[in-house]
Amino acid sequence: MSSILLVTSSPRGAASHSTAVATEFARKLQRANPGSQIVTRDLATQPLPHIDAEYTAGIYTPEEARTAKQQQAVTVSDRAVDELFAADSIVISTAFINFSISSTLKSWIDHIARAGKTFSYGEEGPKGLVTGKKVYLVLASGGVYSAGPASALDHAIPYLKSVLGFLGMTDVEVVRIEGVGMGPEAEAKAIATAQEQTSHLALAA
Repeated sequence: MSSILLVTSSPRGAASHSTAVATEFARKLQRANPGSQIVTRDLATQPLPHIDAEYTAGIYTPEEARTAKQQQAVTVSDRAVDELFAADSIVISTAFINFSISSTLKSWIDHIARAGKTFSYGEEGPKGLVTGKKVYLVLASGGVYSAGPASALDHAIPYLKSVLGFLGMTDVEVVRIEGVGMGPEAEAKAIATAQEQTSHLALAA
């Protein structure tokens, strides 16, 4: 059975365009792949803890030698890593916050970027270990950052593509819901455009 991992992170709750579009997109992928299941990680309502001293010590300590707090911190990370490896397709959504991603999504990345698990270092340099995945990034923004003078301020998509690529996930599609802060007509057009794009992507999956 194939698995679709849906990672949402916008703090806007039911008002979030990125969450709404990404959730519907995951359902489209599921309909296009009968028998597949959706595994949802809602980072807005259930955020992962920021990595701390217990985590950074625990991941480099043998399991049998970890303290209870270290084991708890590592277990949280292990579960996120296991979800990632189990997924065939991954849909990641975020609001565009201060020119980058949500802090909750950054915490998720900090938990899944694990030396020896999701990437390794060798004589030829770093090697991503999370391969064979199709990743879709859904980003909602009040302005337009895909092109034009504001494009240099987009630190979200370049960062996500870089870190995902470092972990071995290089097959990445981007869905933008941009310009939603430019009035009702622009908002409706942005949502419709994104929905149309996700429909095409689901059919091609």
